[in-house]
Amino acid sequence: MDSSPAGRSDPDIVGDLDGLGTVGDLDALADLDDLDALTDLDARIAGCRACPRLVAWREEVARTRRAAFADQTYWGRPVPGYGPADASLLVVGLAPAAHGGNRTGRMFTGDRSGDVLYAALHDVGLASRGTSVSADDGLELYGVRVTSPVHCAPPANKPTPDERDTCRPWLVRELELLRPTLRSVVVLGAFGWQAALPAFAAAGWTVPRPRPVFAHGARVSLGAQDGSAAGSVELFGCFHVSQRNTFTGRLTPAMLRDVLRTAAEAAGLTTRPYEG
Repeated sequence: MDSSPAGRSDPDIVGDLDGLGTVGDLDALADLDDLDALTDLDARIAGCRACPRLVAWREEVARTRRAAFADQTYWGRPVPGYGPADASLLVVGLAPAAHGGNRTGRMFTGDRSGDVLYAALHDVGLASRGTSVSADDGLELYGVRVTSPVHCAPPANKPTPDERDTCRPWLVRELELLRPTLRSVVVLGAFGWQAALPAFAAAGWTVPRPRPVFAHGARVSLGAQDGSAAGSVELFGCFHVSQRNTFTGRLTPAMLRDVLRTAAEAAGLTTRPYEG
């Protein structure tokens, strides 16, 4: 993967995927029904340039780099979801971290938030290892996929409402492709919760009215709009795994494990007791 994104030749940013081009306008986001596999969707996401502020920021971070990673080539692109195409449990975050996913090219990889999330997934038996340091570290997720409603690293970790809404079609299509097997979803934080609910509605699930309010430990059943019981999904709220929450004790490892285990069991996945 050594060709550059359209109009770029920066050696410090990983290049475009051969033959895919880039998605630089909103009209291109309307053609997602043609994508019938998550691998195709992920590749298209990685070529998106729809939000000028986010494109400028992610690429500036990739050029300047943090001193600790000065010798590394940053991904510097939108970060697609990660995990099997037949996942029954989906974890929805906020957006990639500037020096985490934006550097490594994988969700929650290379930053402390990812350390917390993947350690908990490993503790309950849903990941092959408890660390996530690079896209080629061998991490496997068991029945779980991780994604976010915004695929580019935003300045100050704060996407705008317009950026969230522009990115929504990617999440909607991801949900549609996961729908045959998806049974449970953990949403990390209020931003992800507010972004996910309209995406679920657009992807074919019925969202209660008034819309459920985010809370840690919240649980909401989303029925299929076609009335089929097999298509229902259990939605769980969890505080985000940000350093602000984990360093202050607002979210403890035990709290995170409890939500993940409950959601996994609702999805029909096998978990294991925490062995400390």
